[in-house]
Amino acid sequence: MTNARLREWMRPAGQPPRLTWRGRLFDVVFALVLAAMAVHYTLDNLLGLISPPRRVSPLAPGDWIPLIAVGLAGTVPLMFRRRYPLAVLWLVLAAILVTPPDTPRLTFYAGVVAAYSAAAYSPYRMPTLASLAVLVLVVDVVTDDTPVPTVPTQYVPLLVVFLAVGAAYGVRSWRVRTDESRSRLSTVERERADAVRRAAELERTRIARELHDVVTHNVSMMVIQAGAARKVMDASPEQAREALLAVEAAGRAAMAELRHVMGLLAADGTATAELAPQPGLDQVAALVGRVRETGLPVELTVAGEPRPLASGVELAAYRVVQEALTNTVKHATGAKATVTVDYGADRLKVEVTDTGGDAAAAVTGAGRGLIGLRERLALYGGTLRSGPRAHEGYRVTALIPLEAL
Repeated sequence: MTNARLREWMRPAGQPPRLTWRGRLFDVVFALVLAAMAVHYTLDNLLGLISPPRRVSPLAPGDWIPLIAVGLAGTVPLMFRRRYPLAVLWLVLAAILVTPPDTPRLTFYAGVVAAYSAAAYSPYRMPTLASLAVLVLVVDVVTDDTPVPTVPTQYVPLLVVFLAVGAAYGVRSWRVRTDESRSRLSTVERERADAVRRAAELERTRIARELHDVVTHNVSMMVIQAGAARKVMDASPEQAREALLAVEAAGRAAMAELRHVMGLLAADGTATAELAPQPGLDQVAALVGRVRETGLPVELTVAGEPRPLASGVELAAYRVVQEALTNTVKHATGAKATVTVDYGADRLKVEVTDTGGDAAAAVTGAGRGLIGLRERLALYGGTLRSGPRAHEGYRVTALIPLEAL
C-alpha cells in the first residue's frame, strides 16, 4: 500500500513544456547574467576588488573562491530550468544550504527563479510542492538574522528595462499566437465546411443510386406484370390473377426497400428500428424467382463455396444482378437469362447474360444504372464490364477483389 501511494505521489500530473530554440537561448543568457551578477557581488561587495567592500573587513583571497563556486552552483543550473525544473530547484536548494548566512544575496535570486520555474513547468506537482515548502524553510533559516535581500539601487533601471522588454515581447508573442490561432481556426472551419459539403454530396449520390436501383427494378416488374394481366384478363382470369399477385409482391418489396432507404434519413433514427437489412447474395435466388414470374426464363448458378462477405460487397453484387435483369426484362423481350455467382479464393465474380434483344440502351453505358454500378463497385476496388456477346445477347460482368475483406 505504501509503494502504491508513493508511485501515485510521484506520478506526473501533466506533460513537460514544449521547448523552442528561443526559450533555450533565453535560459542560457539569463543563467549567465545571474552567474555574472553572483561573481560581481563576490568580487565587488565582499572583496572590494572593484569598489570599496560593503563588509567591515574584506574576505581573505582563499575565502572568495568557495563563494564564487557557490554562486555559480546556484545560477548555472538555471540554463535547464524548463527542461528539468525540479532537478534545478534541488541543485539551487543545495547551493542555498551552503551559502554563508551573511551573504544570502549570493543565491537568493537564483532560488526565486528556480522556485518559479518548478511551479510553472514541473509536471510532478506533489514533489514540487514539497520542495517549495523545504525551500521556504531553508531560506527562512538562512536569513533568520539577516535582512531579506533586495534589489540594489544601481540595478533598478536595468530591472525596469528588463521587465518592460519582457512584457513587450510577451504581449507581441501573445498577439502573434492569437493571430495564428485565429487563422488556423478559420482554416479548420473552412475545411470542415468543405468536408461536410462533400459528405452531403456523396450521401445524396448514394441515396439517389439506391433509389434508382430500387425503383427501376421493382417498377419495371410491376409495369410488365400489370401489362400482362391486362392482356389476359378476359381470356385467362387465373393468369391475370397471378400477374396481379406478382405486381403486389413487387410493390411490397419496393416499399420495404424504400422504407429502408428513407429510414436512413430519419433524424432520430427511430424509423429504422423495424427495417430488414439491405439485400445480399442470399436473396439473389428470391430476386431471380420474382423475375421468372414476369415470364423471363432465368437460370441461377452458384460456383465455389458460398461464404459471408462484407454487407457492402454483397449489396453491390445484388444490385449488379438486379440492374442487369431489369435491363434484360426491359430491352430483351423473349430472351433467356443466366445469372452466375462465382465465389473465388480472392475475388467474387457476378455475371449476367441474356440471349438477345434490343440492348442498345445498355450498350451505350450512359444509363444511370450502369454508371451507378461502376461507382458502387469502385468503392470496393471492383470493376464492371458490359457489352454485347460475340454471337447474340448481352453480358454484364462484375469482379470484386476479396483480399482486404
